[in-house]
Amino acid sequence: MIYALLILPALVLIFIVFGFPIIRYFWLSIHASSVLTGLTATPNYGANWIRLLNDDRFWLDTIQTIRFTMCSVLIEIVLAIVFALILNQNFRGRGLVRSLSILPWALPTTIMALGWRWIFNTPYGPIERIVSIFSTNSINILSNPNIAWIATVFADIWKTTPFITLIILAGLQTIPTDLYEAFKLESGDKLKSFFNITLPLLQPYLIISIIFRLAQAFGVFDLIQVLTLGGPAGSTESIGLYAYLNAMRFLDFGYSATIIFFSFILLSLFCILAWLLINKIRDKYQRNML
Repeated sequence: MIYALLILPALVLIFIVFGFPIIRYFWLSIHASSVLTGLTATPNYGANWIRLLNDDRFWLDTIQTIRFTMCSVLIEIVLAIVFALILNQNFRGRGLVRSLSILPWALPTTIMALGWRWIFNTPYGPIERIVSIFSTNSINILSNPNIAWIATVFADIWKTTPFITLIILAGLQTIPTDLYEAFKLESGDKLKSFFNITLPLLQPYLIISIIFRLAQAFGVFDLIQVLTLGGPAGSTESIGLYAYLNAMRFLDFGYSATIIFFSFILLSLFCILAWLLINKIRDKYQRNML
């Protein structure tokens, strides 16, 4: 009973910050609230949900958001592990390198996206200028639907990999060096020690990193808004940007709330599946070790 009372303030805060907005979004999703209703919430008996199920643009944005999320998160995790292993070594200037490596994540996303927008610009960006030396054809990075989404993934990786690296580096520093020394005495090489010691002990930090990044990448908005505005031809538009456009440009708050609430359900399912999959892999790995 005492423990329940101790966590009660935290639960109340979580409900205020997260629970109330979700309930509000669900309530709006079953109401029409747009310029047609004078911005007054009027029950529409599930019309928003029927519209959502038949909205091809929404489902296309969902696919694009999932593609963006999976590509960025998978590459970020792999790169973060590599960078964390490097930064965990003893070398001269290690503190300075660690400090500098976190700068991309510390930059505001808007400023970072503006920088990448200039880098990818045609014909004035540095990439296009370098290409123009060897070819007369332009890449048109942000104007090509087949390339623009890759540019958004690349920018997101550059921005958020340092943060995941920081989490994994913290995990590496909790691993006792005695384990590596004992494993080395048993003729274990560095590659085997990574898979038998490092990776298993990093699993809690990897779970936190993956779930955190899944939630953040799935709700991407500011990066897409600044870098591509969802273009070209909607090829980089995310669910978050589509919800924003419905609310702020079309003033259809009811349908925007429906998009947000449905994306919340999708995101929750993805996080649960990721958590179950990681635990299943961990259990299988531990059984093989035994």
